[in-house]
Amino acid sequence: MKHFFLSPWCRYSLAVVLTASMVASCSKSDEGSDAPATGKATPYVTRVLDFRPAVGQFVNQLPEYEAGDTQETMNRKALEAIGNNNRGMISLGGFGGYVVVGFDHTIENRAGLCDFRVLGNAFYANGQSEYGSSEPGVIEVARDLNGNGRPDDDEWYEIAGSSYPEAAESWLAKASEAGNDVRTILGYEITYYRPATEPGAPTEEYIRWTDNQGQSGYRAMNSAHLQSYFPQWIDAAELTFRGTRLPQNGIDLSGAGNNYALYKFGYGYADNEPNNNDRSAIDIDWAVDAQGNPAGLTGVDFIRIHTGVNQENGWLGECSTEIMGVEDLHLLGVEIDSRTIKK
Repeated sequence: MKHFFLSPWCRYSLAVVLTASMVASCSKSDEGSDAPATGKATPYVTRVLDFRPAVGQFVNQLPEYEAGDTQETMNRKALEAIGNNNRGMISLGGFGGYVVVGFDHTIENRAGLCDFRVLGNAFYANGQSEYGSSEPGVIEVARDLNGNGRPDDDEWYEIAGSSYPEAAESWLAKASEAGNDVRTILGYEITYYRPATEPGAPTEEYIRWTDNQGQSGYRAMNSAHLQSYFPQWIDAAELTFRGTRLPQNGIDLSGAGNNYALYKFGYGYADNEPNNNDRSAIDIDWAVDAQGNPAGLTGVDFIRIHTGVNQENGWLGECSTEIMGVEDLHLLGVEIDSRTIKK
């Protein structure tokens, strides 16, 4: 059977589209990233507190980096893309890259209902409902308990999706047979190393990475994206990210590296299901603490999303979570029974 997939370039054209944190703390320079106050709560993102992508083919393009841009500038550009229902797109790059967003109100946790939805660009392959382009992002939430207007390190709780704390997907055996690493790893850490020079041409060995599992590899540069994949506004020789790493969900159906199917996860992740699918919605009651116990949050003020899979998928490039926004389902009047999502 022939399967249709969009190339990375087509995906980019359609867009015109820890826990995971750097070892360094979130940038404090988010002044100017707030949307103008309207006096009425909006269902959408109004603040981008930190945008830190890992390396990837859409980095420095979604949003576009220009010479002289700072962390504050890039936070603002990210907000312009995904804030206030603009439905633009930002890319989080490879594993660990993240964005932290805020709102002009607390998203309420209502019993038995999904509370918010993270918008991405996931889609099914032609005639399929189990795979297509699913590049899952792990979601964390925080409540501003001390009222300082920022998420503190001890306020984050992870949304326990279908593969938390252990992998539990229907396609795991198939992925394992294909040679994928199908473990969920809590506390995964990866470091990317800035290349000495930019090749400006396709290469399989572009940006080197190492992880805390004794593994290493490279991010490849493809022919569709020849700009630097290393975030240019960050002045560092290395970038380190930590967070939950999900099973590798890309399976080459052709056996020749040219027909990768990215299988969807059951529930609980960003950029995993099409935005109009109820299974893309999130229940705050799924949040757990570092020991895996229910967080018991009455609401959330901040959401952090990081790319959850570390995998290269042939000509599709690295698995990279893309984000188009976040919606408060209650303010939109959308009711989704969360019990039906986990069945």
